[in-house]
Amino acid sequence: MIEDVEITDNEFLRQFELEVGDNMARIEYALQDRKIFLTKYEMPEDMEDQGFRDVFIKAVFEEVKRREINLVPTSPEVAGFMRKNRRKYKNLLPVGISI
Repeated sequence: MIEDVEITDNEFLRQFELEVGDNMARIEYALQDRKIFLTKYEMPEDMEDQGFRDVFIKAVFEEVKRREINLVPTSPEVAGFMRKNRRKYKNLLPVGISI
């Protein structure tokens, strides 16, 4: 089922990855203190068309929440997801940051 995706944290490349068949989506990140900056979002068009965008970003947000660190969405796609889901994820933003 599309909602039950498993992401991988590729610490060497500093990116979260989602593989579906031969396709891979990625969100690059930078860690600083207790914050993770989600800097670049890439997803093949096939995966976008199948509805994986929000599912992937949600899985990354849930992983960040699990790690109990703050999230700074600098990628436009990730920031857009944050705006749409502000109520659910606003507690992940560092103090003084609003989206």
